[in-house]
Formats: sequence, structure tokens, C-alpha cells
Amino acid sequence: MTSGPTHAKMASDIWSVADLLRGDYKRHEYGQVILPFTLLRRLDAVMFPTREAVRARDASLDIQNKGRLLEIAAKLPFYNTSGQDFTTIGGDPQSVAKNLRDYINGFSANVREILTRFDLDNQITRLAGAKILYQVVGRFATMRDLDKLSNHDMGYVFEHLIRKFAEDSNETAGEHFTPREVIKLMVNLLIAPDADTIAGVGQVINILDPACGTGGMLTAAEDHIKSINPQAEVYLFGQEINAESWAICQSDMLMLNQRGDIHFGNSFSDDGYPRRKFDYMLANPPFGVEWKKVKDTVEAEAELGHGGRFGAGTPRINDGSFLFLQHMISKMEPVEGKGARLAIVFNGSPLFTGAAESGESKIRQWILENDLLEGIIALPDQLFYNTGISTYFWILSNRKAQELRDKVILLDARDQWEKMRKSLGDKRKQISDDQVKYITDLYVNAVAVAADTAHPDHKKVKIFRTRDFGYHRITVERPLKLRFEITDDTLAALENSKALAKWAGREALIVALRASVGSVWWTKKEATSAVHVAIVEGGAPWPGTAALLKGFWGALSVPDPEGEVQKDKSGTVLPDPDLRDFENVPLDEDIDAYFAREVTPHVPDAWIDYDKTKVGYEIPFTRHFYVYTPPRPLAEIDAELRELETQIQKLLGEVTG
Repeated sequence: MTSGPTHAKMASDIWSVADLLRGDYKRHEYGQVILPFTLLRRLDAVMFPTREAVRARDASLDIQNKGRLLEIAAKLPFYNTSGQDFTTIGGDPQSVAKNLRDYINGFSANVREILTRFDLDNQITRLAGAKILYQVVGRFATMRDLDKLSNHDMGYVFEHLIRKFAEDSNETAGEHFTPREVIKLMVNLLIAPDADTIAGVGQVINILDPACGTGGMLTAAEDHIKSINPQAEVYLFGQEINAESWAICQSDMLMLNQRGDIHFGNSFSDDGYPRRKFDYMLANPPFGVEWKKVKDTVEAEAELGHGGRFGAGTPRINDGSFLFLQHMISKMEPVEGKGARLAIVFNGSPLFTGAAESGESKIRQWILENDLLEGIIALPDQLFYNTGISTYFWILSNRKAQELRDKVILLDARDQWEKMRKSLGDKRKQISDDQVKYITDLYVNAVAVAADTAHPDHKKVKIFRTRDFGYHRITVERPLKLRFEITDDTLAALENSKALAKWAGREALIVALRASVGSVWWTKKEATSAVHVAIVEGGAPWPGTAALLKGFWGALSVPDPEGEVQKDKSGTVLPDPDLRDFENVPLDEDIDAYFAREVTPHVPDAWIDYDKTKVGYEIPFTRHFYVYTPPRPLAEIDAELRELETQIQKLLGEVTG
């Protein structure tokens, strides 16, 4: 075991700076100071070995464009030519603001761009005004181990801090930082089927994460590919809407000297890579986050059909999950070339939300009919820091193995977890390395496992045809059966009928019918004849227009299973909207045969309104893996209750004794 710093200790040390800010800053504002200063101090520590070489090289050069020469001197893709560092800045209390600004201005342009995302200059002014800038700089100057942490551990530090600040700001809705073991599993599942190809000579691989946060998924993907083929050229591309996360990710790219680009902006309305295609993509987009702010842009692109990114349809305004997925699909390297694979983290909603022909259903239909969905893996709950809900990996590919053409893997890994020694927010479970390997192997061998009923993991894997998730949603109608009566409720209904509200004869009509309270008729013909007589005798007008008659009979009629079947003028039986029902018929099953078997025996007078039949797609994952658990015997429950009663009586006796 190494004696060096841990990311947990470093995060704790950095968080202690909050003690200096308390009073001058509100709790939710701490991140505005701590995050940029942590980044500055990290950069300062990383530049330490070559700092003097850069200063000397800068002084020796009398040319305009010397950036590349200074990068060579720094042995980094960035540099700082200032005579300041955290030691000198923290050693001069009178000039700390001036020296800090001089230090920031000495950075190369790529770092200055990163720092602008933090609005750091305004924070320097505010800290100086509160007379705590010197203490803050001094506290960070004492953190001398920031250069000893690996970039991966530093990523943990930043994610811990961002998560902490987000929680304090109540900005956690939909934001779920991805635990590293989850990232590892996701990368394994994404890349495992391609291990042999990746190991080949001359591999150039482009990876995209359109919601990259601080970049953990991208660097994990690169590390995994490099472990298979150290000679592979890997280019990382990402997009992030949160300024602080973007800045941290971009700085990480610089410090690791990674090739690629991180674009700042909203992936839906500001596509950072409109003309690029990628070999691999992965993402953990925010769950259940609305896209109302970019509604006009998204819908305008959706109208382009598949000439844009959202040709399959748009989901509900309060959940943009399927927009992220379509965005990624649009950037898959064409199958005519290398093809592409992608992995995305979803909650359960995209599996089934949305009725037939809704936006979500149409998107699922398009994905399945185009044979893009390779598999879905159900994960344990309580894996993420800010939510305890169940999550799923969706794996998509436009170059599926022959044995998986027109098929989908469903893999249940919900039992693959171990309890954490200490919870982190809502994260109480983790997936061990052995479990990561187990799930990966099970997915890679899914077809064989599903076919072998004797395999110990057979029940964890199921293979379905893509069409198995489709269905016809049929509308089942039953006849409208009515009796007709005049009661106090009937007259009240006439009094309140909107259809009769502006008719001058309404009051006279009600008065004329009051003498008939208690009358009941079982056919409309009988009711028409009797009511007509009552109205004439009462001297009231007959409601002569179609609209008035509809309101009139609507008040006098009552649904009754023993009542008369109602028909329109052409003799067609009218449906009862209150008895209308729906059935989902598997796509490849004959609708009439299904109806005769499942519906007619229970409601013989029902029929199908074929004009209302719709096609839908859903993936009922839980239903396919449901295992019936019989209830405990009553005798066992009774015995347990008696035991509890005995314990309660004993405790009460101890309290009152």
C-alpha cells in the first residue's frame, strides 16, 4: 500500500477552505472559489518541474509566436511565463491580488480560456474586498501533494467537490455522477466484442461523450483501449453544458496531453461535431431533464426527418433521454466503413414510457426496426450518488454480430453488487472487479448462455427478436346501453346542461317535466313518446335542434347493462365511451384470433374499432425477469406477530416497572 495522498483525503483538505469563506460567502457559493483555485493549484503543481526552464526559454526568445517552443520547454501542452507561483503569491500579503492576476495572465491561451469559465477575476475582487484572498491563496499553497495524485484520482477529487456543491445548491435534479466501477463496466461492455479488432495494427479510434461532465468516461475508455493495444491512436471528443465541469475536463485533457476536443455548449441546440462520425460513444445523460429551453431548435430539426438528428421523433418535454440517444446514433460511423458501437445509461422510463405512436414509442420502434439495439443490461439500484433508482445500460451497434441480427439481449445483473462500507449520498452499493468481469463475460457469451438451459446463469439472459417488443394497440368497444328516466337528478342535469344553457325554453321544459318525476322507460321510442306528451301538456317548447336534443337526451339517459342498445340513424351500434378498453396484441399475432381467444369469452358483445388500431413498441424488462414469490403461510405470520407482541409487552413492562 502506498503512503501517498488519497483522493478522499485531498478532497477533504480542499473542502476545509470553506471555513475561510463562511460568512462572506453563502454555502452554495463556495464552489465559485474552491473549484477554480483547486484547478489553479493543480496546474501549478504539475508545472513545477519545468517552471524555471519555461521562464528561461521565454526570456531567451525575441519572437512573436513562441507558444510551441514554450510547450516543448514545459513538456506539456500548456505553460506559464509569469514570474509568480503559489509560493510567491502567498508570500506577499500586500500584492496578492495583483500577483495572482499576473500569474493567471501568464498562462498560455488554452488555459486562460478554461479559467474564464469560472469568472475567476470577479471572485478575486470579491475575496480581496472581504480581506480573505491572502488566506485562501495561502491555504492552497500548503497543499503540496496535488502533483502526486494521478489524473484519475484528481478526477475523483473534482467530482466529489462538484457533487458537494451541487447538493448544497439544490441542483441535483437529473445530475448523476457516474461511479468509476460503473464506468469500467460500461466501457467493458462497449468494447469487449471488439477486442480482437482493437488489438490490430494501425488502429485510429475516435470516441465521443456528448454529456461528458469532467471526462471520466472518456479517459476510462482510452485507458481500456490502450490496455488492449498500447499503439492505438485514440482521440477523445466530448461536449458539456456545465461551465465548471467543462473547464475541469478540458484541463484534464491538457494535463494528460490527450488528443481530441471538448466542446462547451448544449448538445441539442449547439452540436459541437455536426460533421464528425465516431467509432465508439458513451454517455450518462441527466435523467428526466426537460428540454423546454431548446424546444424550438429541436422541433425545427425534427421536421427535417432523418436529414437531422431527431428524425425518429421527439419525447416528452420533461425527459430528453431519447434526444441524447438519437444525437449519438446520428454520429455513428457508417456500417459501410468501420461501423460503430455506443453505450448509454438510462433509468427505467425509456423502456416503456409513452403509449402506442407516442414520441417515445416511435423512437423505440425506429431503433428496433433498424436493428440498432444490441442489448440492455439491468443494474442494481443505489449505484449512483444522487439517486437510488434502478438504471440500465443500453448497448447499440450498427454492425451487430451475425448471431444477433434482428435480436436483442436482455441481461439481468441486478443482483451483482456488494454493500459499501460507507454510503456516499444515495450510493450504498458498488460493483466489484470480479462482478464487472462476470457481467462482461455473461454479456459477451449471451447467445450461448440463453440457448443452454442447463447453464447456471441461463435465467439471467434472454434473447428476443426485435419484433417481439412491438404490438398492435387495439380499441375494444362495447355497446352503449341506456334506460331513460325523469328524476330530481335528471332535472338538475337539465338545469346545468351547457347545451341548453342559452336556450330560452329550458325553464319551461323543466317545469313541464317535473310532474313526470319517477318515470322510467326502457326504450328511447317509449321515452320520446311519453316525454313529448308531457312537454305539450305543460305548454313548453320541444328542443328541436340536433345540439339541443343531444343535451336533452344526455340528461335523461342513464347507462344500464339491461338497457336498450343505442344505434345511430344508419342503424350502427353506438359504443359506450365509459366501457372502452384497450388490448396490446403482439405484433406477429393475428388480431382477430387474439380477440376471439382473450376478449370475446368475457364480453361477447364487444368489437374492435379497427380505425383506431395503432402500432407501439415497449421493452417490459422487469416482466420478462419476474419471479413469483409465494406469500408466507398465515401460521408463520401469526407466530411472528405473537412474538412481537410479547417483546412489546416486555419492553413496556421495563419502562413502567
